This record gives sequence, structure tokens and C-alpha cells, in this order.
Amino acid sequence: MAEQGAVHVVTGASGGIGRSIAERLLHDGAAVVVIDVAPADWLVELPRADVVVGDAGDGGVLAAAVERARAFGELRGWVNNAAVFRDAWLHEAGSGAVLEIVDAIVRPAVAGAAAALHEFLRTGVHGAIVNVSSHQAQRAVRGALPYAVAKSAVEGLTRALAVDYGSRGIRTNAVALGSIVTERYTRHVAGLSVSARAELERQIAHLHPLGRPGEADEVAEAVSFLLSDAASFINGAVLPVDGGRAAQGIDPEER
Repeated sequence: MAEQGAVHVVTGASGGIGRSIAERLLHDGAAVVVIDVAPADWLVELPRADVVVGDAGDGGVLAAAVERARAFGELRGWVNNAAVFRDAWLHEAGSGAVLEIVDAIVRPAVAGAAAALHEFLRTGVHGAIVNVSSHQAQRAVRGALPYAVAKSAVEGLTRALAVDYGSRGIRTNAVALGSIVTERYTRHVAGLSVSARAELERQIAHLHPLGRPGEADEVAEAVSFLLSDAASFINGAVLPVDGGRAAQGIDPEER
């Protein structure tokens, strides 16, 4: 669905959801530059694909990615997917440690948006930014305070960018994800006992009205749409890609 011939940058795409997004954009005919702290070996031999290994919140790394993108053509889209997953209780970890985790999630999104905006404004392109958020931005999960705080900030960033730069033809939207099957999810499930695995699967089905976790390809489909001209009047939106998880209020009296 993404525009053929366009160039996009996707952060955190050596695997998982980011990889699925990058693969979908490549399938759509776009060129893709990946930023990740781990080598994205899966794309090394692919045409119109490149990788910059490094921190997606580092200015030098971002500048290198923009240069690689220019080699393919005109940068049209940027996906801020890179994040860390570290839970912490505030009373145990302390404010300093919690803020470090929040920064590790928010900084790449802010820095990535800045890099994209600079290039869009330099070239006059009506570009698009998509930030990857979570249902936890609106509905916190116990023990995951840093992640909820950071993703709330990412959604605030999305709305503010939409308002500040919409008049320049630059759209910013977000996808708020439910539980998605990735390598990390699969490893976690595989490490559980048979009974614990069955209970987790029951809970996941219960939390998502569609009765299952999502697939990374389903996230990629939504991101591709938001980057495309088909979404040309969508700006400042947070699109739930969560099987209805955020819409459901778990009630002890439910029938």
C-alpha cells in the first residue's frame, strides 16, 4: 500500500514487528533503511534496502540513515518503532532508574521525528511519520510503569507533531498495539510450563475480544496504510491495532 518508489526509514527492525513493517514496505515497492542496535542480516542481500547499526536515538546514527535514504531517492516516511522492554516498580527501582527506561523509549521517537522533519522540510516533501505505541499508553499494566509513561509520551508527541507540522503537509500518526506474536513473545511462551502456558493463552484470549494475539504482519499492514496516500487526511490519530483490547472493560460482573 505504501507508495512505490518511496523511501522509508524504520527503526528497531532487525527482527520482530519492525522487521515485518520493513518487509511489507519493501514488498510494496518502497526502499527501506533500517536502524537497529543489532545487524539486520535478513536484508543484506536485498535490493533497495540498507541498514545502519546503532542507537536510533543517536544523532550521528540518524544522520547516517538519512544519507543512506538519499542514495535511494526521496525520503517519504519514517517509522519510530525502536523501544526497550524493561519493567520496574517505582518504589524499588527509584526515579532515576525509571526515568532512564522512559528516556530509552522516548528519545529515539523524538530524535527520529526530528531527523525525519529536517529532511522533509529540506526537500519540501509531504512526508509521513508513524510512531509505534501500545494499549498501555491508555491502560497501564501492573509493574510496567516506565513503559506506560513512555508510550503515553509517544502518543502526546504524535498529536503535537501533527498540529505543529500538518500545515507543512507532514502527517504524524501512531499505532497502539495489543499483544503481538513476535520472537520475544514466542520465547517467553516457550519458557513456561504447560499449565502456565495454557493460562497465559487463556488470559490473552480473554483480554482481546478477537480471542487471540495479533500478528506482526497485521501491524505492518496498518503502518503501510498510514504511510500511504490512502491515509492523506489522517493526521494526529492513534490507531488501535489490538483486536479490541483497549475497547474492552474487564468487569468482575461480566456474563
